Amino acid sequence: MEYPDRQGARLFVSRQGSTAQRRRRYRSMSGAAERGRGMTSRWRWVVRLLFRRIWFRAALFSLSSVALALLAAFVAPYIPYDISTKIGSDAVDNILGILASSMLAVTTFSLTAMVSAFSAASGAITPRATQLLVEDSTAQNALSTFLGAFLFSIVGICALSTGIYGKSGRVILFVGTILVIAIIVVTLLRWIGHLSNFGRVGNTIDRVEKVATDAIERSGYTVAVTPQADMPIAGRHPVFAEKIGYITHIDLQALDEVACRLGCAIDVRVMPGAFVTTSREIAWLDRCDAESDAEIRGAFTFDHHRQFDHDPRLGLVVLSEIASRALSPAVNDPGTGIAVLGSGVRVMIALLDDGRPGDSGSGRVRLPDLSIGDLLDDLFRPIARDGAAIVEVAIKLQRSLAEIAAVAPMAHGLIAVRAADALARCEAAMASKADLESVRAAYRSHWTDTGAAQWHRKG
Repeated sequence: MEYPDRQGARLFVSRQGSTAQRRRRYRSMSGAAERGRGMTSRWRWVVRLLFRRIWFRAALFSLSSVALALLAAFVAPYIPYDISTKIGSDAVDNILGILASSMLAVTTFSLTAMVSAFSAASGAITPRATQLLVEDSTAQNALSTFLGAFLFSIVGICALSTGIYGKSGRVILFVGTILVIAIIVVTLLRWIGHLSNFGRVGNTIDRVEKVATDAIERSGYTVAVTPQADMPIAGRHPVFAEKIGYITHIDLQALDEVACRLGCAIDVRVMPGAFVTTSREIAWLDRCDAESDAEIRGAFTFDHHRQFDHDPRLGLVVLSEIASRALSPAVNDPGTGIAVLGSGVRVMIALLDDGRPGDSGSGRVRLPDLSIGDLLDDLFRPIARDGAAIVEVAIKLQRSLAEIAAVAPMAHGLIAVRAADALARCEAAMASKADLESVRAAYRSHWTDTGAAQWHRKG
């Protein structure tokens, strides 16, 4: 069976830039399938999610601390007697008592600071960004370390009271206590420095930009000016979703195994971030096999909420929400809107610059393209709507669209239409003629010779 070449829908990505850049992109694109680039397998993704859960990290640190406190009883026979007689039980007992009382207070303070940051981000930035703060590794490490140190001291005090350590065991407990104190000091210093930016608007924007860029690297998306039509192909068997919700992950390795076993191609019709129902087609294949259909459905993970891991569009949506909140009359913060536009341009260029064929290792599993029009609307339309009356934001938006058009010349017409729409919104919202003329000048400097400008003048 021959599998159709899908490079035609991506020509505007591969043709942009200099000859050397195109050659580098071609090598990267041609090697993507050989390396099996794409979304990770489900078990790796589940492990990654597990390590980002605060309860898991806290439990891991706590168990390690308890194990360290009890280790002294097993290592005690290997400690020389003359060393053990130099360390009295009172020294260790007093240190553990101080740790127990202080770490409980520090843990409570850290938890309060985290909850306050979550609440502030949800109310002042956007609720969708709270997920990134909850998964912050530095905050989780700090809380887990303080909780683990508290449990270590409690277990050590209890063990000393029962006398299971002996003189040699107290030496190991003392060394372990010194090690725990050193870890606490380092963690506390990092936590203090981290609190200065934790939950702030600028820091949150940087986080959203990073997760959106990581999603691009992790998934190997391809951006197309005109995506493939979502129409069924005659003779192909559709596979429908088994649940209602957002797709958060697709196990390409599992799909590739099914495709190789059946000897046919599988066309995935949805991507992470899509909301599906049981009547939505999620894949097409050339054969009808109930067992294979179940395996294909099992490769898709559903959830009630979207996840950032493999969904760069969610990153763009959250960036636009941050800008919309900042541009509201209640906040009136155009600087944040301008900062979001800068981050959004970087994410968009990463999508256009790093877009690769979303295929499996064998080439039998093919993914749909991202529409550049949808990406532009996700990011720029809310900002154009809410910042239409602010001249600084409007000018920055025109320049941002022009910068993206320079990277994606084949999408110049689509981008120009968005620029014309943003100008039309400014003409309807701006009260100052001088401000409006400044926006018109910025528009004319980039889009005078495009069809979008012709359309705008006629309108």
